[in-house]
This record gives sequence, C-alpha cells and structure tokens, in this order.
Amino acid sequence: MNSIIETIQKELQNGGDVVIPGFGALSVATRSARQARNFQTGKMMQIPAAKVVKFKVGKTLKDAVK
Repeated sequence: MNSIIETIQKELQNGGDVVIPGFGALSVATRSARQARNFQTGKMMQIPAAKVVKFKVGKTLKDAVK
C-alpha cells in the first residue's frame, strides 16, 4: 500500500493525473487566492493561492455505493 501511495504522490507532484479504473481519478488543481472572514475575530484575512488534490469518484464505485 505504501508503494502505491508513493507512486501516486510522485505522479501528482510531476503534474500528472492518476486514474484507477473502477475507483476514480486524482488530479492537481490550483485554488486561487481569496479573502475570508475569521469568525472568531470578525476580521477579513487573505488566503493565499494553493495547489490542492481533487478526487473524482469512478462510475463503478459510485454505483456500488448507491
């Protein structure tokens, strides 16, 4: 399992997508910078742009969960 996770991490770090048939697809997306409110203090704060991992569930898994 560890080697599978390492392979997925390396592929995503290199900008590639990982597709596991019947399970889903992993990809890297860029989330742009935005402003948000800190609800504890009420002050506005800047959230910087970031790269995030997106997962899209595959049809086989989606149908199995229904």
